[in-house]
Amino acid sequence: MQINLFIRVVAFAICGAMATVAQAADISGAGATFPYPLYAKWADTYKKDTGIGLNYQSIGSGGGIKQIEAKTVTFGASDMPLEPKKLQAAGLVQFPTVVGGDVPVVNLDGVKAGDLVLDGPTLANIFLGKITKWDDAAIKKLNPNVKLPSNAIVIVHRSDGSGTTFIFTNYLSKVSPDWKDNVGASTSVEWPTGLGAKGNEGVANNVIQTKGAIGYVEYAYAKENNMASVKMINHDGKAVSPDAAAFQAAAAHADWAHSENYYVILTDQPGPDTWPIAGATFILVPKQPVNVDSTAAALKFFDWAYSKGGKMAEDLDYVPLPANVVDSIKAMWAAEIKTPDGKPVYMAAK
Repeated sequence: MQINLFIRVVAFAICGAMATVAQAADISGAGATFPYPLYAKWADTYKKDTGIGLNYQSIGSGGGIKQIEAKTVTFGASDMPLEPKKLQAAGLVQFPTVVGGDVPVVNLDGVKAGDLVLDGPTLANIFLGKITKWDDAAIKKLNPNVKLPSNAIVIVHRSDGSGTTFIFTNYLSKVSPDWKDNVGASTSVEWPTGLGAKGNEGVANNVIQTKGAIGYVEYAYAKENNMASVKMINHDGKAVSPDAAAFQAAAAHADWAHSENYYVILTDQPGPDTWPIAGATFILVPKQPVNVDSTAAALKFFDWAYSKGGKMAEDLDYVPLPANVVDSIKAMWAAEIKTPDGKPVYMAAK
């Protein structure tokens, strides 16, 4: 009996350990590459604090939306907010985590971050294939003191469904009627020209390796890889550099309180200090999750991130959300994400 009891205790301990491992692995997410540097940092710190891991696949917003609609992950992540009607049809809720910015990046000899200035119409004409040389008159007019080569412009864009692409193309649609009419704004568009690359990582790597290239990436990728980011002429006609303060200026115009399902787009906002290609990134969760425990664990992770992850976000030049927005998100969790018997999946501590 003692041997049998010992075996049962050991078996229980092993099962318990396996359950702990399973629970840790059960927090699974997929989607946007835009916030990946931050989510990876949050996940690493959270694992050290709690022992619970997060498996996040940086596959692009389009993939994240598809996976959460198919219920193959605990949460999806997208930089393109879903419209309220689509959320309702899919049985999902969404909430923002942080605000950041897309930045054009170039690979030109002698050109460092902030040396080159572009405006919206010129940027659109480059990606439309109308401006094909770096010494084009439109670029020279904006950069009279920059030595511009006569190299051909090599365009690098995303090949996967991407919220970064949505933010970028949404901006171009606002500043260029030609872009709006012929290409439009979405996570995936029919690019008029250029080379496709997967993820922010792929675009960054292709630009770094290709002389004369221009692409667009989330700012953390440009900063971490010491890439030559471009200054932009914003809505108010001011040349601004991408940084947390410029993203914060864009975020200041977000009216979260009156935006149904947090549907907010931050491109081309007014203000002299505003970065024009800014956007929030969002998490998508089922209103009635298949795996309640996993969803509760995911919401607990984001609860922790809101309360303890702000400094990490700022260090990577993302902008944390205001406290009143976080409070409203936590209230939404309790009101809308329910177990089969109608109870809140997760109640955030007050």
